[in-house]
Amino acid sequence: MHKYQKSAEAIAALTAEQFRVTQQNGTERPGTGELLENTKPGIYVDVVSGEPLFASSAKYESGCGWPSFTKAIDPVNVNEISDTTHGMIRTEVRSTHGDSHLGHVFPDGPKDQGGLRYCINSASLRFIPRENMTEQGYAEYLDQVEDI
Repeated sequence: MHKYQKSAEAIAALTAEQFRVTQQNGTERPGTGELLENTKPGIYVDVVSGEPLFASSAKYESGCGWPSFTKAIDPVNVNEISDTTHGMIRTEVRSTHGDSHLGHVFPDGPKDQGGLRYCINSASLRFIPRENMTEQGYAEYLDQVEDI
């Protein structure tokens, strides 16, 4: 069993943008995230704690300017919290163990896949390609990554 957690070392290793997004509830500018156009098979993990968040098989192009996913790879790792900042009622998404701000979830995703759109900042994610998942300790999630 993995022990995912936030550590001073992990926080210190973040870029300024990763820190702003994950620790200060920031949002990267739409269309700028390095993982927005990524279509490779693999999983997306919390940049701070390493906990698995989303699988490439759940990623889709929503046109919103941020990486979008239809569901979490393991719902236990994703906390949904009511967010009333900026005069809106939204649902913030945070990682369970790392407590990183990830983005928001909206009810306007593909209806045939549950109807949710997890709108996630690239800066809060680290992508692990399918071929590296086993060596990095994520073999149990290979069945959630599409076959090539």
